[in-house]
Amino acid sequence: MDKLVIFKDEINQLLARYGVKFGIYKNNEFHEQLFPFDPIPRVIEHEEFEELEKGLIQRVNALNQFLLDVYTDQKIVKDGVVPVDYIFTSPGFLAQCQGIVPPEHIFAHIAGIDLVKGKDETWYVLEDNLRVPSGASYPMIARSLCRRASPNTFRENSVEDNRNYGSMLRTVMDDVNTGGINVVFTPGRYNAAFFEHSYLAEKTGAALAFPSDIEVNGDYLYYKTYSGAMRRIGAIYRRISDDFLDPMTFREDSLIGIPHLMEVYRKGNVALLNAPGNGIADDKGIYYFVPEMIRYYLGEEPILHNAPTYLPFYEKDREYVLEHFDDLVIKDVAEAGGYGVVFGNKLSEKEKEMLKEKICIESRRFIAQEVIDFQDMKVLDGDSIVERKADLRVFVLSGKETKVWKSGLTRFTRNPNSFVVNSSQGGGFKDTWILSR
Repeated sequence: MDKLVIFKDEINQLLARYGVKFGIYKNNEFHEQLFPFDPIPRVIEHEEFEELEKGLIQRVNALNQFLLDVYTDQKIVKDGVVPVDYIFTSPGFLAQCQGIVPPEHIFAHIAGIDLVKGKDETWYVLEDNLRVPSGASYPMIARSLCRRASPNTFRENSVEDNRNYGSMLRTVMDDVNTGGINVVFTPGRYNAAFFEHSYLAEKTGAALAFPSDIEVNGDYLYYKTYSGAMRRIGAIYRRISDDFLDPMTFREDSLIGIPHLMEVYRKGNVALLNAPGNGIADDKGIYYFVPEMIRYYLGEEPILHNAPTYLPFYEKDREYVLEHFDDLVIKDVAEAGGYGVVFGNKLSEKEKEMLKEKICIESRRFIAQEVIDFQDMKVLDGDSIVERKADLRVFVLSGKETKVWKSGLTRFTRNPNSFVVNSSQGGGFKDTWILSR
C-alpha cells in the first residue's frame, strides 16, 4: 500500500510539473487545476474489448452516415425514422452547413463515446461526443510517466501500447487533407483543454496555430509561420466550438474565429476535423434514435446498448417520466460536462414540480433515463482503497478506415455519493489497460 501511495504522488507531481491540467470558468474567472490520477488501472480483457470495438465502429459509421444524410437528402426524416421536429429544433443543427459534403464524406473524424459497465456485465453507451471531444492526452501522458516510473510493470503485463494515438490521428488528418499542412487550431492559452491541444500537435507533427496565425486568402486557408512565410492548410483539427469558428457565418462577436473559413470549407478546399454541425448527432435527444440509425443505414442489429431512454416529446414517454420521476435521471439536451443532469429522487417536492412543469412545456429540451447501477472501481483515497463510480471514454477515429484506439480515458467520481465523473465536476482519471493476447 505504501508503494502505491508513493507511486500515485510521484505521477501526480510529474503531471503537475508538465502542466497536465484542465481549466474551468467559474463566476467569470478562469481556474486551472490538476486532473487527479489514480494508479490502479481499469483492466479490460482482450476478447471483451474486441466486442466493444465492433460495436463502436458500427455506431460511429452509422452516425457518420446520419450526418451526411441530415445535411443533404434527409432521407431518414422523410422515411419517418427520426421526427422532423428533432432535427430542426436541435441546437446542434446548423442550417449554415446544409449542403456541405466534407472531404471523403466524413463528419465525425474523432468520436469520444462514453460508456459504463453495468453490474450485469453489460456495456451501455451513455453519450456520443462528436463535436470537440477531449481527453485522449491524459491517458497518453500518464502511461508514458508510469512507464518511466515503473518500467517492469509493462514488461510483466501484456497491455496494448497506447503510444500510437498520435500516429492514428495524423493518418486521419492525412486521409482528408485537401493539399497543404495539418494544423491543430487552438483558441489560446486560456482554453480549458489547452494542454491537450499543444500535446496532440506535438504527437501528430501538426502546427499548433492560434487565431492570429491563420487567415483566408482567396479560396484557400493559410498558416503564417514564425518567419512570416504563408503555408497552405489542407486539414485543420479545430479545438473551438462551432459558434466561434467563423464570425462571418456564426457569432459575429467571435474574436477567436477565422473570418471566411466556412467559404473555403464549402468549396472543398480545406478539411475541418470535426465537421461543424456535428452537434445534431450528439444531441441527447437524437441519442435515442441511434439504434434505429444502425438498422436504417447499415441493415444490422446494434451491438452496443443504449441506456433505457424516454423522450418526453412523445406523450406516452412523457406520462411514464412524470409517473416514475423518482426512478429516473433527467438530462437537459443542450448541456454538457455533467451539467444539466438531475436525479429525480434528489430533488425537493417543490423542485420536482417545477421541473415536471418545464418538461411538459419544453418537452424537446429533456430526456429521461433509467439509472444504471454501473460498476464501482477501486480507487486510492489517501492511504485507503475505496470504490467509486467510473465511466470510460473510448476514442474512435474515422479516416479511410474507422478504428478504435486500444486505450481510453477512465474517469471516476471522488464523491462517494455521486454518479457524475466529469473533470469539471471534480472527478479524477486512471489508465485503461486493454490486455493483448
